[in-house]
Amino acid sequence: MTLPPDPQPPTAPDPEAPRDPAGIAPLEHALRLAEALVFAADRPVAPERLQAVLPAGLRAEAVLTLLAARYAGRGVELTEVAGGYAFRTAADLAPLLTKVVETPRRLPRVAMEALAIIAYHQPVTRPEIEEIRGTSLSQATLELLLEQALIAPRGRKEVPGRPTLWATTPRFLEQFGLRGLTDLPRREELLAGEAGPTLSGTGTAA
Repeated sequence: MTLPPDPQPPTAPDPEAPRDPAGIAPLEHALRLAEALVFAADRPVAPERLQAVLPAGLRAEAVLTLLAARYAGRGVELTEVAGGYAFRTAADLAPLLTKVVETPRRLPRVAMEALAIIAYHQPVTRPEIEEIRGTSLSQATLELLLEQALIAPRGRKEVPGRPTLWATTPRFLEQFGLRGLTDLPRREELLAGEAGPTLSGTGTAA
């Protein structure tokens, strides 16, 4: 009768062999990296930004898509916004939270009207904004939009006086939860109070 061979002792790990960070699989490590980066970032995380810290062979777009799938249906979801990704409260829960979370002050309606005109007609000059509104635009309103980083100068129009051209910023897209300008809602929706961005500082408009 042939006896089975003696069991071989387990092979000791090669101390020179590369190991996954934190002792986990590369994909799981990439998901943790993406989650930590999006959580800590002060603005939406673009795939290119994540790609710089991912293990070789993994694509940022694929990692972010998988992470978004993991968060789908949770109270906080990973949302594509302003050319990047950010955590946002689930849309169906947001109305319920207004009962317990203090609502920040929003832009005055006159500022929202000017912002809507800039968004839909950009790049646009101040006289053109005033012509569309049918009334003058105060310097305070323009400064408020600048202070909130919702608009920025985009050169000058080649007409007498060379007035400044104004356009929206990535911050505008982020505030309204838009992936790009092609996702702009109807002007009426943009002007609705619940759609407006909150003020990050103090300011007045007239």
